[in-house]
Amino acid sequence: MQSDVTPPNEKLHVGIIMDGNGRWATRRGLSRMRGHEAGVETIRRIVEAAPKQGIGTLTLYAFSTDNWRRPKAEVAALMTLLRFYLANEVQSLVKNGVRLNVIGRRDRLPDGIATAIARAEAATAHGTTLHLRIAVDYSARDAILNAAAKAAALTSLTREAFSQLVTGEAGLRDVDLIIRTSGEKRLSDFLLWEGAYAELHFTERMWPEFDAGDLAAALASFHGRERRFGGLQAIMPEEVPSLSRA
Repeated sequence: MQSDVTPPNEKLHVGIIMDGNGRWATRRGLSRMRGHEAGVETIRRIVEAAPKQGIGTLTLYAFSTDNWRRPKAEVAALMTLLRFYLANEVQSLVKNGVRLNVIGRRDRLPDGIATAIARAEAATAHGTTLHLRIAVDYSARDAILNAAAKAAALTSLTREAFSQLVTGEAGLRDVDLIIRTSGEKRLSDFLLWEGAYAELHFTERMWPEFDAGDLAAALASFHGRERRFGGLQAIMPEEVPSLSRA
């Protein structure tokens, strides 16, 4: 992966709803599990491409809170894939300067996964090329609800402080662009606070098919839009006001 001297917090924050693994596999007469495995390969491609295309923070929607409703066998297979990713990708992430964080609940994950997550986060903590956030057992509404509960104990509250309660970290750039693959056109409880002014890009491409060219096309569409943030004049991405500011 190409190194980049521009600090990630000065670059774009892109969120991706990685949809269509199962349908991609079914259309090819493959098991849904094979689709999820192909989806992991796509993650590798996009993580490599992202810094080269001006992305400093990449948030990937891997497993929502509502996904627990899926068949037990599929959920178990997805957790096995998560274990595999954490065990086998950390060395590559460290080598390429990628800092990994997993957002969402950890208390309901199978034994050992929370420990593996913490180990991977510690190992990659000094990465500066890309901030990779993977959402697992994640619900944006739950994140906002939990932040509100914590905020109730504060005597004063700013958007910046509340944003930190929602995201779990200070200074996180608001989401500039949310991409969803597979043709579906909804946010599905993803980054509702951070993405309040995000541009949306929907593509018919299934996640296993998505590549660097598709990412470039989404970014080209993004850069061609006028972002006014409630005003009358367009604001360039580097001038975008944070949700933490009034």
